Amino acid sequence: MTQSSPAPHAVVIGGSMAGLLAAAVLAEHARVTIIDADALPEGPVPRRGLPQARHVHVMWSGGARAIERILPGITDDWTAAGALRRSLPADLVTMTAQGWIPRRPEMQFSISCSRDLLDAVVRARVTALPGVSTLQNSRVRALEGSAARITGVRVDTPEEEGRSLAADLVVDASGRGSRSPAWLQALGVRGIRQAEVDSGLVYATRIFEAPAGAHEAGFPIVNVQSDPRVPVPGRTATIVPIENGQWQATLSGTRGGRPTGDPDAFIPFARSLRDPIVGRLLEGRKPLSDVAVTRGNANRRIFFEKAALPDGFFAVGDSVATFNPLYGQGMTVAAQGLLAVRDLLRVAGIVPPGLGRAAQRAIAPQVATAWDLATSQDILYPGATGMRPRTGAGLLNAYVSRLMTGATTREALTAAFLQVITMSSGPTHWLRPSVVWHVLRASERGAPTAPPLTAAERAVAGLEG
Repeated sequence: MTQSSPAPHAVVIGGSMAGLLAAAVLAEHARVTIIDADALPEGPVPRRGLPQARHVHVMWSGGARAIERILPGITDDWTAAGALRRSLPADLVTMTAQGWIPRRPEMQFSISCSRDLLDAVVRARVTALPGVSTLQNSRVRALEGSAARITGVRVDTPEEEGRSLAADLVVDASGRGSRSPAWLQALGVRGIRQAEVDSGLVYATRIFEAPAGAHEAGFPIVNVQSDPRVPVPGRTATIVPIENGQWQATLSGTRGGRPTGDPDAFIPFARSLRDPIVGRLLEGRKPLSDVAVTRGNANRRIFFEKAALPDGFFAVGDSVATFNPLYGQGMTVAAQGLLAVRDLLRVAGIVPPGLGRAAQRAIAPQVATAWDLATSQDILYPGATGMRPRTGAGLLNAYVSRLMTGATTREALTAAFLQVITMSSGPTHWLRPSVVWHVLRASERGAPTAPPLTAAERAVAGLEG
């Protein structure tokens, strides 16, 4: 009688969305330990290590579909917990740089709720998987091994400082504060490059009580965007209906036009944008929270895939790249990248030489797409710093601007716009002959000139006049 070998062991650093999804993918092949510096809550409550959770997080359909493939039934779990499924553009009132997008039958969708609820539902599913355990209130201090192979981590736990935890694979999902570049360099790994584009963005968010009957009436997401083509600070305002009959309102602004934590300035800021609709909708609403402000929202990318990474390691999520939260890309990029990793693992398992490097390369295309979309716009704002657009970016931006103009009038271009913005397809979708044909004929003639709210929505929001 032969004794079976113990299952491989994987360590995931970080228990946020990317880490949880990584654990779900790895659990098909290994025992998984999720290490997090926080105590992971049982339900949708704030976490100290996730300050961005206080702001609007819309789960676009591209991300929801990817997570659904990793955790079948998760969309139903979200809505059962109180999240709202919103059809796009039917349930979307948005002013892009080029104007208002018409409301049409569903082309894509979003899951609207707080980030705390999104994470809590996924966390409950993943931590219940066989072979998945958590090490909470614990902080990883270093990677163990060599420049050739990572063999585990050194971690401070409540019971023991400097504990060695062996692993066949270590995945860094610790977020924008990742220490992996320094840890890898300490082991002799060289060639880890970084890039940053910083528009000086500041976010401010406040929760309000929604008007009576707004949720039941399917009140839409309302958003006023900035126009990066105009050399003024980029300022935006968004209302997202979330669970428990609440509106989550987020303001943002780049250098020279930033929101503050002053509650008396919140609605006036929203009213001062290109269209005052968000401010008007918030007037008279009961605030349910203070104003939460987050600074330091630069786009940052670490090119792990171009370095000679050791076996037994890869990074995912905000540990690889952080994006302007306005575009709603982070969770979707992580989920889609981990689907690509899942395909690798199902062929090779988690222990063959080169698996970590292969996984990092599999994640890179999704990261690169989101990076180009975000930074090509953010670098245009006054005072923005960082990597300048590549040669030819001006021509491409002009084409996209014309496409966006057409999206305000032509149904085919509205669909093309949403297909890419929701990350259901890559930007090459915009270069398909059928899309180019419509772009060449794009016009703003007949575009909505005011927020396309229905009479019923105006009535429930008290905007009859």
